[in-house]
Amino acid sequence: MPGLVRPHGGGPLKPLTLAAEVLAAERARARSLPALRVSSREKGDLIMLGIGGFTPLQGFMTHADWQGVCDGCRMASGLFWPIPITLSTDNAGAARFKTGTEIALLDADNGEPMATMTVTEKYTINKAHECATVFRTADPEHPGVKMVMQQPEVNLAGPVKVLSDGGFKAKYGALFMTPAETRAEFERLGWSRVAAFQTRNPMHRSHEYLAKVAIETCDGVLVHSLLGALKPGDIPAEVRTRAIAELIEKYFRPGTVVQAGYPLDMRYAGPREALLHALFRQNYGCSHQIVGRDHAGVGSYYGPFDAHRVFDEIPPEALETQPLKMDLTFWCYRCGGMASGRTCAHGDADRLQVSGTQLRKWLSEGSPVPPEFSRPEVLEILREYYASLEAPRTQRTDSIQ
Repeated sequence: MPGLVRPHGGGPLKPLTLAAEVLAAERARARSLPALRVSSREKGDLIMLGIGGFTPLQGFMTHADWQGVCDGCRMASGLFWPIPITLSTDNAGAARFKTGTEIALLDADNGEPMATMTVTEKYTINKAHECATVFRTADPEHPGVKMVMQQPEVNLAGPVKVLSDGGFKAKYGALFMTPAETRAEFERLGWSRVAAFQTRNPMHRSHEYLAKVAIETCDGVLVHSLLGALKPGDIPAEVRTRAIAELIEKYFRPGTVVQAGYPLDMRYAGPREALLHALFRQNYGCSHQIVGRDHAGVGSYYGPFDAHRVFDEIPPEALETQPLKMDLTFWCYRCGGMASGRTCAHGDADRLQVSGTQLRKWLSEGSPVPPEFSRPEVLEILREYYASLEAPRTQRTDSIQ
């Protein structure tokens, strides 16, 4: 029987979280070291380093790595990597952290030690260049560009020893699975061809359709939800994943779907982020990744199928995980069912296509949502969430009166 795809780089998984027998001692030692509080994005990257999601990285990238990744998706070693994984501090912090010394990296939320790091290099970058190459824009309204431009001035490179998962396991329980855990689960299920479905939104019928198309050609699907920070207005992970669990239970055959979450913040980097998603899904054991319309995009910064084309622009050996390129999907009233741009011969007038803005408006107003767009069990959970947002607002209005 064929096995799962190899981790990225061809070797074993390389989780950087310390083993239990040395963890307590390193945590205690971390409290005596010069400290740097990491950002939300850096926290997610650090956890991925810890659990092996960013195998085979050993820590935060050097200037040569940063340059190579920006300009050609290659680290200095030649390893394929599409987005820089970097750590930054201000000029005052950089002056405190001498090259060769060890520092503690503190949780963005509670200040607890998350890792220790040996500083091997300090360097500055051209932020506009990173934005132009990674995001294909320098528009300050792009959320990824804004994130990079707001980073402090100096990057620190070096290997890390990870001490914490940042509370993700405590918050999400069994939903927060490491690459080693997803691989073990796939092997238990007898899967070798596994398609990853990336989501930062609840799954409606179009997403359900994509996952079921993938199940027709693969052994199963990993519905992989982003658990890190999103942009304002997006559905929180705990609501989204509960709705997804209900959908899986009611509308998928048992043993065909695994739901899990991963700790990264969205970068909204479109094609480059699609490549990063495929790379770390390879570490999670997925042979394929569903790439739909405007994968990891935001606004109108990317063409609807730029993330399809980018996989044709990288060398064949760059990734073992391959794209399952899917067109826009929708309910077609003339077809009488779910369809895609590749299969449906009818026009927009016959297609039910609901924007996220329209859906949020319907849900917040309690208006009916077409059953052809979303399953009733999903809508019930989302309505409950939107009602909870309205309740405090109503209470504030009442108290003013």
